[in-house]
Amino acid sequence: MTEETLKVSWWFWSLLGLLLLMQSTGLFLHAKRRGGKAWLWGLWGLTQFPSPTLTYMLLQWWKKRKRRLKAIEIDKK
Repeated sequence: MTEETLKVSWWFWSLLGLLLLMQSTGLFLHAKRRGGKAWLWGLWGLTQFPSPTLTYMLLQWWKKRKRRLKAIEIDKK
């Protein structure tokens, strides 16, 4: 390995680690505020990017939509 390759590799892995840590922290804090399984989301956020964030956002959207439809259904009665 050349010295240039090692520098790129070091920066790449550092940024990737920082990105995963930021994603994990964000998911943990948001899930904790909403009463979800915060530790699950935080740990999953450390493993890969961006699947946990996209899944979390999709599930939050789905829950919000479900609540909205339920409220509309109650109002019709």
